[in-house]
Amino acid sequence: MSFDYWQELVNDYEKLFENDKEHDTIIYVGENENIKEIYAHSNILCARSQYFYAELSNENVEKKGGKFILKKPNISPYLFKIILRYIYCGKIDLTRLEGFNLLKLVTAAAELNIQTLVHCIQNYLIEHEHVVPYQNSVEIIELTSQHELNTDLLNFYIDKICEEPEILFGYDQFIKLKVSIMEILLKRDDFCLEEILIWDSLIKWCLAQHPNISQDVKFWNENDIEVMKESISRFIPLIRFYQISSNDFFYKVLPYGKLLPKKLIHDILEFHLSSSKDLEIDCKQFPRQTKNLIDYRHFIIFASWIDKKDTSYYNRKNLPYTFNLLYRASRDGMGLEAFHEKCDNKEKTLVVAKVKDSEQLVGGYNPLIWDKNGDWKNGENSFLFSFENKRKIETAKLGINNNKEDQEIIGNCKFGNGPDLLIGGDVTWKCVSDSYSKLDTPKTFHVDDYEVFQVIKKNNLDSI
Repeated sequence: MSFDYWQELVNDYEKLFENDKEHDTIIYVGENENIKEIYAHSNILCARSQYFYAELSNENVEKKGGKFILKKPNISPYLFKIILRYIYCGKIDLTRLEGFNLLKLVTAAAELNIQTLVHCIQNYLIEHEHVVPYQNSVEIIELTSQHELNTDLLNFYIDKICEEPEILFGYDQFIKLKVSIMEILLKRDDFCLEEILIWDSLIKWCLAQHPNISQDVKFWNENDIEVMKESISRFIPLIRFYQISSNDFFYKVLPYGKLLPKKLIHDILEFHLSSSKDLEIDCKQFPRQTKNLIDYRHFIIFASWIDKKDTSYYNRKNLPYTFNLLYRASRDGMGLEAFHEKCDNKEKTLVVAKVKDSEQLVGGYNPLIWDKNGDWKNGENSFLFSFENKRKIETAKLGINNNKEDQEIIGNCKFGNGPDLLIGGDVTWKCVSDSYSKLDTPKTFHVDDYEVFQVIKKNNLDSI
């Protein structure tokens, strides 16, 4: 018979951490008036941290009076004690820490190469994203980009900035961004900022790197032009100039024409001025994806409903599906012809509509295909949904198929016999409860916009 008294062991190690008995290591933490001596045991440090193992195994490590001497001036004593407690007994309460202290803590844990603690804090920050105010996005990016172990957290914040660029580019502090981060953002297809605003921001960022150069391009001399050209050149291939209107190009881009390759200017002018529809422009790029009606929080709920799981089952990291935008009415045309052109013969699609002059969302999941000439089909595994307020995930409501599994309730642009949801395109939509459980939606309404996503398994081997 075996016994497990791990809790007693944890308690004993916590006592050892608190009373410092028989310590053989002194760590000077903090700097200047905030420096503090912290005592520890080398065997425990080496066993729990690859960083401390490397430092204490180094034959050149400083020793004084038979004790190891280490210095960590860039970590505050307060945060270091939290990490040390975790090293000794695995205990940590992240709810007691404010946002930026959490970021500094995960940065320190990454520096000390305590991988389990890094993953723990990263997951907490991702699941409780609002504990860190996004108004300080530059500092967030600065902290999370310091260590490779924080890559997941850095990618999370980059994704968030791409979804909501205003949390960074709405504040002047964006001019402090590192070159590498600016480059990452401009490479993204899902960077949801108008191209002319990206160009304006890039010029502002470049000027901030050279404060001696005039803000007015008319006063630049040849040296100023060369300095700015060198600063901006790596970003020019990342700007999608063909997505900038002719008016904006003339008034906002062309004044900086000396920073651009002559051939690029020629090609863009030809693109805007030529009557020919057959221009061959190799560098033309597709527009960036604009912001969807919904975000990853909605996708998590949809994935849970599709797999018949509790809505807390998935999170951003383990989301099993990709939601590929097939159609957006405001982009592709509001009418049903455009809907069918983009969505027919595509399996497993999700329709999401925003009710006109409100924040309400309504939609449905169709595991079958849409077909404008098709008959009614079996509606098993389909569902409807609504969000009273798209910004408040807790207002989600699921409408399940309450008929027999073999009943045919998916038709041409229709869910259910009510119809429970009629996709009305640019005319009237309908929600009349019959085949699905009732949702809190108007019986008839118009929409500001609607989107259709195809749901695809992330392993690409199967689709739902």
